[in-house]
Amino acid sequence: MKLYLPNSAFLGNFEAFVRHFDPSTTDSLEISANKSWISVHPAVLTMVAALGQTIQKNKIKCPPFEAKSKHYFERMRLFEFLQIKSGITMTEHDPTGRFIPITQIRNSDSLSKFITDMIPLLHLAPEHAEPIRYIVSELVRNVIEHSESPHGAFVAAQYYKKSNAIRIGIADTGIGIKSSISRSHIAADDLSALKLALTPGITGTTPKEGGTALNAGAGLFFIKSIATVNRDFFVIYSGSALYKLLKSRSTKRLSLHANPFEDRHTALSGLPHWQGTVVGIDLALDENEAFTKFLDRVRETYSEAVRTRRRERHRRPRFL
Repeated sequence: MKLYLPNSAFLGNFEAFVRHFDPSTTDSLEISANKSWISVHPAVLTMVAALGQTIQKNKIKCPPFEAKSKHYFERMRLFEFLQIKSGITMTEHDPTGRFIPITQIRNSDSLSKFITDMIPLLHLAPEHAEPIRYIVSELVRNVIEHSESPHGAFVAAQYYKKSNAIRIGIADTGIGIKSSISRSHIAADDLSALKLALTPGITGTTPKEGGTALNAGAGLFFIKSIATVNRDFFVIYSGSALYKLLKSRSTKRLSLHANPFEDRHTALSGLPHWQGTVVGIDLALDENEAFTKFLDRVRETYSEAVRTRRRERHRRPRFL
């Protein structure tokens, strides 16, 4: 496999980064980077770390970074997960409230610690922080329980004071969305599987609308809805398909859609195959009225979507 870290790789131009990923050789990993400056989204960091766990140490090739920003990758623990000695010496300061370096999560204990560390990053009152805390926890828990990755989930987060926003990345190298969702639903291809995964009430654990008591098929829909209300980016990439929620125009009245393809979005197929799933989230942290009221709107949209699917199922003709 080959992966290039450009001078900029965030959710706005995530497709360009993905298109340069070469997964053709699965027993080796070659990483190269821009020589002058590298600035990437936490989702990119987690992707590299996750790939590194699938390759033997002596099959990973990563020449020393020349860019001045190389210290950031050392502090975010990228070289540690690649088992590469960077030769960089630096004084580490307390990251609380600023960032969470790449973290591998395999069980509920490590997930609880990550969520605890994430709370200060949100810089929000408890009642506003709770929905985000819960949803991110559910997304990572689903990776642990359903991805079947022996390496678990890789997560990282960064707070940006100037824009008062947080960026979160989650990646795994498990079975992917299509294999997971196809256990209970029909998905013709990777993009169809992404659509189902983003639809409220759909989960690979059961064909029943509304899911189960333990998995209601709401995590991805909820986090997409938060991004919608805050007019932020949201990306999910699995197999050869990618879905990206685009920023809504400030003059446009916001609507929450059960069908993710009714949102302003980009949907791509035929991309380099990612064996697993990647989720990237950008969240503005302003405590505005829209954010305060969004939970009720999400619940209403979720409930109506489940009711609609149930009605449609009961209307289907039955042939004996």
